[in-house]
This record gives sequence, C-alpha cells and structure tokens, in this order.
Amino acid sequence: MTGISTQMKSEAMEMHGHSPGVVLRSLVIGLTAYLTVVDLFATQAILPSLTRYYNVTPAAMGFAVNASTMGMAVAGLVVGFLSPHIDRRFGILLSLVLLAIPTALLASAPDLTVFTILRIAQGLCMASAFALTLAYLGEQCNQMDAGGAFAAYITGNVASNLIGRLVSAAVVDTLGLASNFYFFALLNLAGAVLVYFTIQRVKPMHAMPTVQSPFAATLDHWRNPALRSAFAIGFCILFAFIGTFTFVNFVLVRAPLSLGRMDLGFVYFVFAPSVVTTLFAGKAVARFGTRPAIWGALAVAALGLPLLLSSHLPEVLTGMVLVGVGTFFAQACATGFVGQAASDNRGIASGTYLACYFLGGLVGSAVLGQLFDRLGWTACVAGVGVSLAIAALLTARLALTRSAGSPA
Repeated sequence: MTGISTQMKSEAMEMHGHSPGVVLRSLVIGLTAYLTVVDLFATQAILPSLTRYYNVTPAAMGFAVNASTMGMAVAGLVVGFLSPHIDRRFGILLSLVLLAIPTALLASAPDLTVFTILRIAQGLCMASAFALTLAYLGEQCNQMDAGGAFAAYITGNVASNLIGRLVSAAVVDTLGLASNFYFFALLNLAGAVLVYFTIQRVKPMHAMPTVQSPFAATLDHWRNPALRSAFAIGFCILFAFIGTFTFVNFVLVRAPLSLGRMDLGFVYFVFAPSVVTTLFAGKAVARFGTRPAIWGALAVAALGLPLLLSSHLPEVLTGMVLVGVGTFFAQACATGFVGQAASDNRGIASGTYLACYFLGGLVGSAVLGQLFDRLGWTACVAGVGVSLAIAALLTARLALTRSAGSPA
C-alpha cells in the first residue's frame, strides 16, 4: 500500500497517443513495484521469530519492524519537493542499490536499536525508488495506457504483501533468519538490474513555473479542508492496516490456532482477493462518488474486525480478507481524491499524503502495540475499529471546490 499511485495516474491521463510495448511495460511496472517494496511488509511474517531472537516484547519488535514507515514518510516529502529536478533512472537505480545495503546488514544487527535504524534506512530507499518510478511512468504513459499501468502498479503492490510474506516465512523456516535478509538484499539488486535494462534515461518533466516555494505550497494544501481530511484518512488507513497485520501474527502462532512458520506464510494468501477488488476502485468512485466508495470500503474492513477475535482459523482468515480488501480499496479511493483536490503542486500534495500515510503506520504500530502488550488482542482490534471510525467521519469532508474540479 502506498499513497502516490494517483499522481502517476492523473498525469498519465493527461497525455495523448499510444505507447508501444504495453504488455512488457506492465510487467516491468509490476516487477519493479514488487522488488522495491517487498521488504516493507515481508518481515511481518517472521515477527514471532524476531521477537524470540531479540528477546523483546511484541510491541517493541512490531515498532522496530514498522520503523521503515518513518523513513518512507520522510522520503515521500523530500522526493515530492525535489522530484522535478531528479533524473528518474539514476535516482531509481541509486535507491535500489543503496536499499540492498541496510537489508543485508539486518542479518547481523546486534540489537533492536541497530535493527530499527536499518529499517528506517530501508524505508528511505524504498520510498525514493518507488516515488521516482511512478513519476517516470506518469510522464511516459499516455492516456490509453494509463489504466493498464495503474492496474500493474496495484498488482505489484499487493503481490509484495502476499508473496513477500510467503517467501520470507519459507526462507526463515529453511535457512534461518540471517539468510532471509541476504535473500531480500539480492531481490533489491535484481530490481536495480531490471531498472537498468528497462528504464530509459529521460529528463524529468518540470512543473509549471510557479512563484510558490515547496514550503508555501505545502501550507496551501494544509489550508484546504478536503485535502487536510484526505491526509488524515491516509493516516488512519495505514494505522488500521499495520495494527491488524502486525499483531495478528502473534495471535496466529499462539494457542488455540498454533500455526507454524510456513503455515503463517501461507496465511497471507488473504491478500489475493485485494488484487481483484482494488482494481474496481476507480469505477466505484466514478459511479458512486468518492465518499460513498470510501465509506463502503471502510464498512467492509470493519465487518472483518469481530471475526479476528474468533478462536477458529477460517473465521480469522475471513476477517483478514475483509480488512485487507477494505483498506486497500479505501486507500486507492483516497489517493485518487488527493490527485483531484490538489489543483496545483500535485507532486507535493502526493508527497504530503504519503508522509501522513506512513506516519500513521508508525504511530499505529506504537499505540496498538502497547494495547496488545498491556490489554491483549481484543483491545488492539478495538483500536483498529476506532481508527476506521475516525476515517469514516473525516470522509464526510471530502468535497472538491470549484477551482479544484467538479464535485466529488
């Protein structure tokens, strides 16, 4: 899940003509997305193993693993500000090569502090590479190709949640914790090789001349009530997503469910339905409007929360499916709204949304981790529910002004 997809989509829809190699380009988009952000959530599948290895509480380990979102929040802002001046190909290559360094060093992290710092470094590199990749695609894809590019992005993003967790669990179960991080470092380098041979060197498309500084543009976005609400909704969405899919791992390995490491990896096929449902987010917004689409998605996620408290695995898995489908769908709708509501400086608006989104993940891992440690899984799920409820209330404020476009 990431908050910059709509910048790519909205910019692409403004282009004209038809670019060749659509199938190959879609494959490259999906693979690049997968190889770039696969580190973000794959480590969640081995949280119980890491907790035992470092001999810490679930809350402490959950915060350390999700510290990558701190780096992604910072990188989202920086890349949003500097994107018009960065060479796309060089920036993506450098980010992916550098990403392999902290990933490999995680194999020998001596304590939780070093582990956390390395995860932050991973987040910086991941967000930089992904933001620049989508900026490149937004500039190169034309109107006819935009839908396929967006679909490929969503597929690669969801696949990183699904396959990354499965692979991580399999590698740890077979070769151990250290080998897991070396393996994922190789995946990062494979992403760099893919980019080297597939992305052309092109000059970034500079934004329209403006007298506003990035700081002034950011302040203008925050003064817009609808954008401000969208930023907060992004915060709440990842707050809920991280809280659910971080700490449910500890529930799954404990009695009465008592799943093994490989079983825990296979559990994350719960993300497979999201590959299909998220692709309909754009159509849902076009037919029903932004607010009803987000309300519906949040309601689906909320329906899954009571099932997460069950002692029966099928019900828990169903709850995970519903939360995944609802949060991914709401995320796609919210990012689409940001692209429409920001009439100027859309790159900065997308970067600000991305920063708020990933900050929500970091805060969610900290706050819900404490609830999980002190009060248990039921309190953690209740915290997720509160976050979804706040997002639903904020959705009522998502209305476009006349200067930004037609009503949502």
